[in-house]
Amino acid sequence: MNEDLLVNITPQETRVALVQQGAVQELHIERTASRGRTGNIYLGRVARVLPGMQSAFIDIGLERAAFLHVADIWEARAATGSGAPALPIEKLLFDGQAVLVQVIKDPIGTKGARLSTQISIAGRMLVYLPQDPHIGISQRIENESEREQLRARLQRLLPPEEKGGFIIRTMAEDASEGDLEMDVAYLRKTWTHIVQQSKSLPAPVLLYEDLSLAQRVLRDFVNENTHAIQIDSRENFQRLTEFATTYTPSVLPRLAHYTGERPLFDLYGVEDEIERALGRRVDLKSGGYLIVEQTEAMTTIDVNTGSYVNGRNFDDTIFKTNLEAAHAIARQLRLRNLGGIIILDFIDMDSAEHRHAVLAELHKALSRDRTKVTVSDFSALGLVEMTRKRTRESLAHVLCEPCPACHGKGQVKTPRTVAYEILRELLREAKQFNPREFRIMASQVVIDLFLEEESQHLAMLGDFIGKPISLQVESTFPQEQYDIILM
Repeated sequence: MNEDLLVNITPQETRVALVQQGAVQELHIERTASRGRTGNIYLGRVARVLPGMQSAFIDIGLERAAFLHVADIWEARAATGSGAPALPIEKLLFDGQAVLVQVIKDPIGTKGARLSTQISIAGRMLVYLPQDPHIGISQRIENESEREQLRARLQRLLPPEEKGGFIIRTMAEDASEGDLEMDVAYLRKTWTHIVQQSKSLPAPVLLYEDLSLAQRVLRDFVNENTHAIQIDSRENFQRLTEFATTYTPSVLPRLAHYTGERPLFDLYGVEDEIERALGRRVDLKSGGYLIVEQTEAMTTIDVNTGSYVNGRNFDDTIFKTNLEAAHAIARQLRLRNLGGIIILDFIDMDSAEHRHAVLAELHKALSRDRTKVTVSDFSALGLVEMTRKRTRESLAHVLCEPCPACHGKGQVKTPRTVAYEILRELLREAKQFNPREFRIMASQVVIDLFLEEESQHLAMLGDFIGKPISLQVESTFPQEQYDIILM
């Protein structure tokens, strides 16, 4: 299946869309003011050790302290060789200690970045593991004889005194020995520079920053299915061409500078797709639809038949809707970059054969996802529970913020509810204070209610407290906000 990568670059942000068969499958956005930090290497300082949680907070110079769990301390696991920490964290770290760490998960919401002391540096064809002598092969290279040949080729290139290890990436399949040798030299030189800086600079300090999003596209996103990489900025096209010439020469024939009159994202409908990806409802071609609800704890996706009634019977309608929904769900997870715990509520199916078929279709659709996913079987309640590794903010969290009117609840009190709150508050204040007059300041819709349908109740309260009540529209107030002024 051919893929096109569209790269839209402006001084303030870089946006990348992955398009398959005319449909946007993934969106990646990196803003200059808030670049992702996954892969960055810091010399941090231990701010606080928490023995009860077997973790520590590390100051790496960001707004919030980063989080390091004992299971992510390489030295603790390497000592046992079993993967389990040999010592508790209070025996490994102390307050004020300088420690070399790498960000493995960006800050998300109120949580700080997640750290590891096991360093890895990604190159074009190899990932360098300076602390681990192991040589691994990408799981996407499935042929066992090819895996062994690649391992043997790399081992021949490494000097006997080499202490570090490597992971061979899929791009190394067709690489020459010269290409591999250049990648090894680049990665070792980078690591040497990091070590030298860590010995001369005071903590906290950034020692190594991962590539920009546009450069990572050439390094990580391109595969044998990539047809073209279109870039809408001449200056950045030239920069990426230079980068590709040095690090990814096989990508050069696919690079193209887009010079059309229409904006690149408009031409492929990406802007419209972004707007749809921020909504709750996802319409299916058959007439069914999904409802996507994203919360702090989890994401739920509900499948509904809607107007689809084309099946031979009701069970057939449900089955076909669920099959279509399985593909739509997999696409929405990638498009919106939804992570963490995800609950899928397919329409209830009585047939076990239908449930197995829908689950198989979901697995097939998710197989294209570069992010690790784990899917369970249907539960007793008919739900499918799954997890998708969360390494960066979702699309909605990048582009949106909580509504100032509803504060993220997704709903606001009705004007009548607010009006009744005001009446109760007036009664409370009348018992405590003795002003000449009470003035209600509220939004237009609440004031209109007091002037029309609730005018009798307002007059009755004024008679009861024995004070005049005046009304004033405050155009800047959202629907729930009001104020009572004592005159």
